[in-house]
Amino acid sequence: MEIFESSTATLSPLIDHLIELRRRLLWVVFSFFIAFLGCYQFSHEIFAFLIKPLAAAFEGQVDRRLIYTGLTEAFMTYLKVSLFAASLVTFPLFAIQLWLFIAPGLYPLEKRVFLPFLMATPLLFLSGAAFAYYLIIPPAWRFFLHFETPRLEGALPIQLEARISEYLAIVMQLILAFGISFLLPIALILLGRVGLIKARMLVKSRRYAFLLILIVAAIMTPPDILSMLGLALPLYFLYEIAILIVRFSEKMNTLTDSSSQS
Repeated sequence: MEIFESSTATLSPLIDHLIELRRRLLWVVFSFFIAFLGCYQFSHEIFAFLIKPLAAAFEGQVDRRLIYTGLTEAFMTYLKVSLFAASLVTFPLFAIQLWLFIAPGLYPLEKRVFLPFLMATPLLFLSGAAFAYYLIIPPAWRFFLHFETPRLEGALPIQLEARISEYLAIVMQLILAFGISFLLPIALILLGRVGLIKARMLVKSRRYAFLLILIVAAIMTPPDILSMLGLALPLYFLYEIAILIVRFSEKMNTLTDSSSQS
């Protein structure tokens, strides 16, 4: 009887946590659904915003257009636009619900450690997305348009007629790649705060980190050197910032330990 009561008491907190997790996930799913419906109402405007860089590259040229070749392609594209926008809108809410779920189980010191990083995560992601949209995509589109050729004698012209689904896919790829990659310092600093990495380890691994950053940038960006370097250089800059913050954190921890011992 005592064993049964002990096992019941052990399972009770776990069940409560699972119920709490389900409730917060339902809030996120419900919010995402509402955001999706709202974004779908403005899907034309959102897609128009996403094609502005290409429209700017076509400025002054007549009869330029985007096309779709499948019967359902335009409809599916607007659905993807709405899902993409709804994901960006509800990402901060997801971070808030995650914090509300884990915060009761953290010590005050742990809360002070994790809360700033949780707050910085949406800001860094949006910074990366904005960096891609405003600074990387416009010159990348101009670069690709240089491969158009005019009509020559005895030959046909080569002119871009991009499909809307392919255009959206590459824009989403760039925005997500830059947004996620800009979270690199968050990951490194958290690993440093829990003691899994040290600043001297990051310093010794600089050359390998730069090589890995180049490989990741080559995989996550279109096949042009501008986009690859546009992702690799900021990532390496963020890597260096993470080293400084981890080093500063280590010094602060050392000072705190020394003062507590004295």
